[in-house]
Amino acid sequence: MKQQDQDLSADFDTNFEFFLHDAIETGCVWGLEGEEGWALCPSLENDEIDVMPLWSQPEYAQQHCKDEWSSYQVVPISVEELLDDWLPGMHEDIIMVGVNWNADLEGVDLEPLDLLEEMDRLIAEGQDVASDD
Repeated sequence: MKQQDQDLSADFDTNFEFFLHDAIETGCVWGLEGEEGWALCPSLENDEIDVMPLWSQPEYAQQHCKDEWSSYQVVPISVEELLDDWLPGMHEDIIMVGVNWNADLEGVDLEPLDLLEEMDRLIAEGQDVASDD
């Protein structure tokens, strides 16, 4: 189910499915971090709420290291850390999560606890998260 050999598409639901599958399979997601912190952008639905984009493959994140994010680096986040710390923290900070946004920075953005619930459900159904245990 990997889509690594091609770019993310205009089909946001498919990109979201790739995100879930890849993240659970590899145990890692990717964000962009710069001197000022993590890359954020305003939500298209409510410009008073920030969205933190995350990608399931480093190549997807790397293509966004340009323009205002040209000094940002692609940084891995373990799925365990994402589920235990990041998503609950993003919920508390009222930051949405953008999932596998395409080259035009378009895609699914959702409440962090919704992503947490969906990933927990998939893991419980038997998809193992890669870990260092």
